[in-house]
Amino acid sequence: MATLLPPPKRQKSNYAKSLEKPTAPEPEVPIPSIVVQFKSSEDGSNLGPAINLPADTGRDALQMLVNKLRGETEDPLPYAFHLIPKVPTTSTQSARVQINNSIQLDALKTPGTTFSPEDVFELWCEPQAVFRVRSVGRCSATLSGHSSPILCCAHSPTGKYAATGSGDATARIWDMDTETPKWTLTGHKGWVLCVEWDSREKILATGGHDGQVRLWTPSTGQAYGQPLFGHTKWITSLAFEPLHLVNSKSPSPRLASASKDGTVRIWNTSTRTIEFVLTGHAASVNVVRWGGENVIYTGSSDRTVKVWSGVDGKLIRTLNEHAHWVNTMALSTDFVLRTGPYDHTGKVPKDDEEAKTLALARYKNVTSTHPETLITGSDDHTLFLWPDQASSSFSTSATPKKPLARLTGHQKQVNHVAFSPDGRMIASAGFDNAVKIWEGKTGKFIASLRGHVAAVYRVAWSADSRMLVSASKDTTLKLWNLKTYKIRIDLPGHTDEVYCVDFVADKVVSGGRDKTVKM
Repeated sequence: MATLLPPPKRQKSNYAKSLEKPTAPEPEVPIPSIVVQFKSSEDGSNLGPAINLPADTGRDALQMLVNKLRGETEDPLPYAFHLIPKVPTTSTQSARVQINNSIQLDALKTPGTTFSPEDVFELWCEPQAVFRVRSVGRCSATLSGHSSPILCCAHSPTGKYAATGSGDATARIWDMDTETPKWTLTGHKGWVLCVEWDSREKILATGGHDGQVRLWTPSTGQAYGQPLFGHTKWITSLAFEPLHLVNSKSPSPRLASASKDGTVRIWNTSTRTIEFVLTGHAASVNVVRWGGENVIYTGSSDRTVKVWSGVDGKLIRTLNEHAHWVNTMALSTDFVLRTGPYDHTGKVPKDDEEAKTLALARYKNVTSTHPETLITGSDDHTLFLWPDQASSSFSTSATPKKPLARLTGHQKQVNHVAFSPDGRMIASAGFDNAVKIWEGKTGKFIASLRGHVAAVYRVAWSADSRMLVSASKDTTLKLWNLKTYKIRIDLPGHTDEVYCVDFVADKVVSGGRDKTVKM
């Protein structure tokens, strides 16, 4: 039987419409008025009295209010805002609610949040970097040259060069402005496992599977004297002495090299002699860091972290909370120590003295609100945040051997950890395919960044602390949006595992098993 279609509707004439009674407009929902207490994320203090505001007050207006409360009329600072829910969140949710538009849209109208207009809204205010790094989007260069997987990479302090080390026993220096190869550094007799720049961009150090440490002059690509012999096994990590600590009698900073042989050697790079050896670890030393207070930190497969004096190499204390190998560590001052006198303005110091003065001023600025803190990550699936290890006077509440926080949440080994340049956040990467974000001062969990489908090897922050990039075994790099904790952009292109990544200015450099460098 054929389907019967309904008869077409008769359209009303305009005359018929004019006779109809007008319908009443929808009643407007009033915008609630809320009480907001601005709080400083630096010390938790109240920024002035609680203020009554409409719930739809935008983020720009909130920024103006905070600047007024702080008396910043000449040079207003940009701020990020977040609320902390009263009800504890589940592990899948973020532990804070970012305010990107207004409290009404982001907290009251968002499903899953437990805020009501009757609450007093404690709005935490975080000052942001005054400059902004452009977002990374496309791959601008794919450079081949290495004939084996690329195992490590590092940007120079100004971002002018990048260095990579490979399994083909060479290191290469690349010009980041022209995105072309600059020098090939040959001499190692095995894989090049680590590369490190000094903060004046005058020396590049490389450590190899052959147990040698070599120094190079980046401007000429020539070896800087003879190799440094002494280690009996391969080099795992390198760290230069911070610029502001360099002795005025010595023209160049000292270098610490950690090795699988369980020792750390401190070299005088001017005379290429050994100053002292740090012995005491019972297994491989996996990572070394040289802090701004002249303290050297070492993490080892013997499950301990040791703190040494950079003056004479004496052991200050041993931190033994980890239950398995210590793989990675980071200092809250890493970024400022690595970039030395160079900041986002691009000013170049006239001489070494001015460079030291600038580097010291930048370091003091970073540590003025919060002392240098250490985070360590281990195969025991946890991270520990440690108090300042350098100060001699400890209050009774904070003992240096007791961690400030134990950061749990990773389901497998922690591969890499990094503080954001402003020290406010920590990012950790693990074999459980996750990147996790934590508060830099308290170690509190903020969010899990999910998207990788295999182990995450490395993370790197942008200089303004607003972006994070991660490198994974799944052949991709991912750039994360730290307002929504979602993927901002996927950076595919590598055809195999990505072992290393670094982020300086608005360029990301990466390398991996496919033997190519991508920018």
